[in-house]
Amino acid sequence: MDAVLKVLQEQGPRYLDELSEFVAIPSVSTDPARAEDVRRAVAWVSARLARAGHGAIDVEVWQTPRHPAVFGSYDGAGDAPTVLVYGHLDVQPPEPLDAWASPPFTLTERDGRLYGRGVSDDKASMLLPILAAEAFFEAGEQPPVNLRFLFEAEEEIGSPHLGALVESRRQALACDLALSADGGMWRAEAPSITLAARGLAGLELTVHGPAKDLHSGRHGGGVANPLHAACELVASLHDGGRVAVEGFYDDVKEPDAALAAALGSLPFDEATYLAAVGAPAAFGEEGFGTLARQWVRPTLEVNGLYGGYQGIGTKTVLPSEAHVKITCRLVPAQDPEDIVTKVRRHLERHRPPGVTLSFEGEAHGAVAYRVSSESPWVRAAAETLEAVFGAPPDVVGMGGTVPIAATFREALGVDTVFYSFSTADEDIHAPNEFYRPERFRLGLQAWVGLWRRLAGRGVGGAG
Repeated sequence: MDAVLKVLQEQGPRYLDELSEFVAIPSVSTDPARAEDVRRAVAWVSARLARAGHGAIDVEVWQTPRHPAVFGSYDGAGDAPTVLVYGHLDVQPPEPLDAWASPPFTLTERDGRLYGRGVSDDKASMLLPILAAEAFFEAGEQPPVNLRFLFEAEEEIGSPHLGALVESRRQALACDLALSADGGMWRAEAPSITLAARGLAGLELTVHGPAKDLHSGRHGGGVANPLHAACELVASLHDGGRVAVEGFYDDVKEPDAALAAALGSLPFDEATYLAAVGAPAAFGEEGFGTLARQWVRPTLEVNGLYGGYQGIGTKTVLPSEAHVKITCRLVPAQDPEDIVTKVRRHLERHRPPGVTLSFEGEAHGAVAYRVSSESPWVRAAAETLEAVFGAPPDVVGMGGTVPIAATFREALGVDTVFYSFSTADEDIHAPNEFYRPERFRLGLQAWVGLWRRLAGRGVGGAG
């Protein structure tokens, strides 16, 4: 057996023990109370990367105004391409806790799956390239490409400081190609190559009514209820499945030809999809199928709508405030700041009488990303996946957002190929998030195979 693959096979049980250690760190980046846990995760990753390199990978922790990032560099491959590996170590909040079948930060194997918050998004997949690099050294070889590693801790809050960090560290991060361990494959039965990821624009709104909470019997009917007003505002944002914000679709462009062709040829069964997510029927913008709505059309979603009494039982209160959290998923040519401006203008124009509006929080956004199916890097990844999985990869899009891809293109002038071995059905961001052990094993092989394939094709391209 190939020496590197033999190491990967022999060390499999140890790798899962280390993944369990990693998942046990509750690195929730959005919660200030978890800031120290995020730093513990940063320390864990930096130590693990240094150990993987056997002295050949230089590791640094780069500070940002909020959460740090981990950087590593290896230059032992001479004139071979330099590959930047990206991933993120922060995770979503685990709530609601009572919906988990096992503790969210205890990696639990059940029914052939590994359950835990962050195991799919993105801890298992970002650990793979670290272990792959280590396997070369432990086999008495060296990685066949020069490597840069960048693992951030703010992806789940929109990577607010990563753009400035990358810009300020352009020389250290200089590379020929970026490989993102974040993202995910479309289905468990086959590999896939992602050509597009949607962008993001987000904002938070508070609807203000009376100066304080009021008795709903004494004051109801006499002053505006902010919750009612918030519901009116939310209802105004859509006309059926189409976003009703003026100018929202002005800059929407047609998708890549390969991706457009894939929308009609992929083995997608809508009834199976609806059963898997527990939805009674499909819904969305008329004139487009489910995959098109999720991959190549923009959306506006209300992620939170709350206010007033939310405890057990009844409290007859007319609340003083109501709150709305909104995110929009964007397609190429849509500018996040422009979309936020248009949504705010819409909300202000449709403000019901008797209330005022304010916009809080740090507006965050990321532009959409697309890479050509003809890219030599994409072809190299597709060939590697076919060799490892025994089947050609599907060509797909991604409904979610990976902000760093656009950042790498702008700051470093390189394309990003998504190379994650999570799959779309693994309940990321939801209770009972899980990862497939088989994908962990195949992912290790695929990282080794891709680096070898890139090294065989010379500097500056895989063609």
